[in-house]
Parts: sequence; structure tokens; C-alpha cells
Amino acid sequence: MRVVGYIMICALLAAGLCTVPALAEEAAAPDALLNQQESTLGELAKENALLKDKLHLIENSPAITSEALARKNYLRLREIAVDVKTQRQTTTDFAGFVTWMTANLSGYSKFVEAGSVAAGFARFLPIPYAGQASLLSKFVSQGVLSLNAASVAITRYLATSQQFITKAEALDPAKPAEVSDLARFADHELLKDMNDAQQKLVAASEISTSSLSFLETLNSYIGSSDAYWNKTKSLLSGKEPDKKEKSFLSENIRNLRDRAGNFNAKLRLFDETARKDGPLIKSVIAYDDLVRELGTRVAEAKK
Repeated sequence: MRVVGYIMICALLAAGLCTVPALAEEAAAPDALLNQQESTLGELAKENALLKDKLHLIENSPAITSEALARKNYLRLREIAVDVKTQRQTTTDFAGFVTWMTANLSGYSKFVEAGSVAAGFARFLPIPYAGQASLLSKFVSQGVLSLNAASVAITRYLATSQQFITKAEALDPAKPAEVSDLARFADHELLKDMNDAQQKLVAASEISTSSLSFLETLNSYIGSSDAYWNKTKSLLSGKEPDKKEKSFLSENIRNLRDRAGNFNAKLRLFDETARKDGPLIKSVIAYDDLVRELGTRVAEAKK
């Protein structure tokens, strides 16, 4: 019994000796973890401070200077000026076509009026045309107004584009203020007048296409028989029909077809240039805004 008790006492003493270091290690673990966290936070704070310093350096030392941006704008404005010169060549031709078209459209009105009158008293015309005759009369008057508006837009764009070219050719790349002024002129004046002329020219093209379609349709009706022609002539003037009037109509159709085809081909070139220069002008304005912003920041940094 004494041996057994001795053995139990030894076991309890051994267990107690073993638990003391374990308890010491558990007590020391939170302190080590806290120290490690503080060390990590300190390193992160240092890294954050370095990043802030780098960001501040980048913000105050931009990779692209205002002078470099102004130089880019100078080159783009000169590029736009080359395109505008090309546009002006075709725009001058447009002015001639619109003037010619206005005069001839007024002359076509007699054929439209004749068709309107004849459709009300005779059945020589197909139903679709008879129903559209009165609309065609309005088309002539509205077409003349639209062509006059196109003429005004062309004249205005020719003046604005010439101002832009003159300023672009005299532009000094060493004077950012002049580059900025021309960029604003291109956006506020040139682009606005260019788009207006483009829209008015498209309307003129539609008028010429509609006029050609009407005249060709009318010519096909009177080409096979004199019935329609006799009716319209007698209603308009009470005179016998003049065969020269028929040839006059055919000549007008050929002339209109040729001139309208030439006009539309040049209009496509004008449209392509306008689609190219529009985004270019907007990019010039974006660069100019950056130049102004950089200039403001530099001025504030010097205070």
C-alpha cells in the first residue's frame, strides 16, 4: 500500500510539473501575437505613407505638359485646315448647283400644275399620281424654300471656313493662347456651320432626287401618247401643244440627272470629311481643357 501511494504521489507531482510550462506558454502567446500585429500595422503605415508620397509626386509632376498638349492641338488644327480647304472646293460647286436647282425647280412647277389640273378632269394619269398631284405642287414651293436655306448655309460656311483657314495658317505653335482660341473657334463656329451646311445639302439632294423621279415619271406618261400633253396644254393656255415642250422636258431630265449625280458624289466626299473632322475638333477641345486645367494647377502650386 505504501508503494502504491508513493507511486500516485510521484505521478501527481510529474503532472503538476508538466502543466506549469504549458500555462506559461499560453500566457505568453497573446503578447507575441499583439507584438506581431503591431509590427505588421507599422509596416503597412510606412507603405501607405510611401504610396501617398508617390501619388503626390505624380500629381504635381504630370507626364504630359501643357506645352506638349498645345503642340498636339496645333498639329490637329493644321490637319483640320487641310480638310476644310478640300471641303471649300466642293462647297463652291454646291452653291452653283443649288442656285441652278432653285431656278429649275420653279420652272418645273408648270408641269406639276398641269398634272394637277389634268388629274381633276381626265383619266389619263394613274391613280397614284392623281392623288399626289396636289402634294407635288406643295413640294415645289417648299423645295424652293429649302434650297434657299441651303444657299444661306453654304454662304455662311464658306465665310466661317475661310476665317478658320486664315487663322490656322497664321497660327504660332509657341503661343498656346492662340492655339486655344482657334480650338474654341473650331468648336463653336466652324463645326456648327459645317454641320448646318451638311444637313441643308442633304435636304437639297433629296429635293433633286424627288424632282428627277417626278419628271421621269411624267415623261413616261406623255412619251407614249399625246393625250395627256394635249389636255394639260389646253387647260393651261388654251393653245395647241408645242412639241418643243416635250424635248424641253427630256433635256431637263438629262441635265438634272447628270448634275444631281455629280452633286451627290461630291456630297459623299463632304460627308466623309465632316465625319472625320467632327471627332477631331472634339478631341482638340478635350486637350485644350486639359491645358487649361494644368495651367490652373501650376499657378496654384506657385502660390
